[in-house]
Amino acid sequence: MLAPAAGPAMPRINEPAPDFSAKTTHGDRRLADYKGKWLVLFSHPADFTPVCTTEFVGFANASAEFKAINCELLGLSIDSIYSHLAWVQNIKEKFGVEITFPIIEDLSMKVATAYGMIHPGASDTSAVRATFIIDDKGILRAMVYYPMTNGRSVPEVLRLVRALQTSLTHGVATPEAWQPGDKVIVGSPKTMAEVEKRLTEGLETTDWYFTVKDLA
Repeated sequence: MLAPAAGPAMPRINEPAPDFSAKTTHGDRRLADYKGKWLVLFSHPADFTPVCTTEFVGFANASAEFKAINCELLGLSIDSIYSHLAWVQNIKEKFGVEITFPIIEDLSMKVATAYGMIHPGASDTSAVRATFIIDDKGILRAMVYYPMTNGRSVPEVLRLVRALQTSLTHGVATPEAWQPGDKVIVGSPKTMAEVEKRLTEGLETTDWYFTVKDLA
């Protein structure tokens, strides 16, 4: 029995994000243009579709919150620049929302393929709903995929960026549904000596492997 043909390599968390150079509604963009800033790169199946429209409205409404944490937004679909521009104008006219972030034209599917956005089981010509969070050094820190039928939660994307920034800055983990101001999780001890030390550190330790604390 023949083994299935290997598909394009998927990007991997904690490794450099795939480089790209592309035309967008705001001119040419490269990954290097975002050095020093966090980036949420998100794909959608097609312009002028209902679910995608709700997502773009959601990202646009939250754009100031992303900028406040040094994070830029960048959309992508296989559609042309002209389709993107017409859709952006339509959203402004019909929904009263201005899309202020760029949208990549990816007719060649080069960016979509490099990031594993094309899933043949879903469509051969449309990018699925994929979200990639890239840190200020160009390292891929998270990726989330949704089917074409269901929209993303923009507040969850924003929450995840904040959580990742907190973990990288303070060397901690964050629990389920963590929000800024909540307690964070301290790494578990790895030796018996560290276990004994942990139990005497005065932290909020439920058991030797589970410790939380407030950030100073």
